Amino acid sequence: MKSLPRLLLGFSAVILVVGGIMHARAFERALSAVVASNLGSFYAQSFKALWLIDSATLFTLAIIFGLGAARPCAVSRVVLILLACIPAFTAVFQYLFIGTFVPAHMLLLAAVAAFFGASGSRKTSSDPGRS
Repeated sequence: MKSLPRLLLGFSAVILVVGGIMHARAFERALSAVVASNLGSFYAQSFKALWLIDSATLFTLAIIFGLGAARPCAVSRVVLILLACIPAFTAVFQYLFIGTFVPAHMLLLAAVAAFFGASGSRKTSSDPGRS
């Protein structure tokens, strides 16, 4: 794999780790908002779960993109491109429902970096049918 695609995947991983840390650290403030709200128990508990699930998703994607940067043959190009859709679609929904929002910019940047990093990677043995 050329160095630029690896750098892009690594950059994406770093952005996602930073975003995951920021999101997890904001959990206490989110809890305060839930306690002060009139959400029913099911919705309050779901909000808490979804908040932490999002952080876990960011960390998991960071690990996979980091692995793709460190060991390109370990993750196929197609899988990396498909996984880049997760932060891309998350950013789109944040723009639609929240508006201009720094975390949405971070997710979009991470998705674009991962997409171009994966697209520029060399062919691996796990890319069937490519010559």
